[in-house]
Amino acid sequence: MSKQDLKLKSVDSHSEKEGTKSENLTEQLIDQIVSGSYPAGSKISEPELAKHYGVSRGPLREAMMRLESMGLVERIPHVGARVVALSQEKLIEIYSVREALEGMAARLACEYITDEELIGLEELLDAHHQHIEQVEGASYFHQQGDFDFHYRVIKASRNTKLISLLCDELYHLLRMYRYQSQRSHSRPEQALKEHFHLLGALKERDAELAEMLMRRHIMRSRLLIEQKLKQDKEKVS
Repeated sequence: MSKQDLKLKSVDSHSEKEGTKSENLTEQLIDQIVSGSYPAGSKISEPELAKHYGVSRGPLREAMMRLESMGLVERIPHVGARVVALSQEKLIEIYSVREALEGMAARLACEYITDEELIGLEELLDAHHQHIEQVEGASYFHQQGDFDFHYRVIKASRNTKLISLLCDELYHLLRMYRYQSQRSHSRPEQALKEHFHLLGALKERDAELAEMLMRRHIMRSRLLIEQKLKQDKEKVS
């Protein structure tokens, strides 16, 4: 192997390591933001982050760019980077988008979801049913990735654009809201029941019913947020 080849191999190896560092850091920061360890609206000091996590500016810069693309971090002129603060008005907009797009995903999933995926969904809901009372619904609202019912249905749509919009751009924003919202405004038992009904439609490959159930399911969550917003405005007035 020539010196030039060795040099290129070394550069590629370094880039790969830097990329891995950036991905790991991104995941850590997502968890910290979603859980509220970095509160909504709080300023983020990149030098402090680099020192805390022991990374160079390169991986940190990439991680911050990913967080911005997910909507978890925003840059304010003359202020710097800060954790996004989701207003209830903004959440209502997001839920309206979800209502339409996840309804479409459920319709498509009826066509493409495999028997193995259906079995996995049923096992997931059975597990939630067993544990939901023990943890007061926390397990239901804090699941992520393949452990999340909505995530799996969206993935089963096999539509890359829907998956990108719902699983990348909006997913962690919704996780942040679900994780940090007041338990009094959640409805884990009812949500679980609605998920079982949706699973039934998926098993029957009833696309029209699946879309209607998903849209109705998300609409109910949106109405809870709208109710909370109305109550808050009444308290102020």
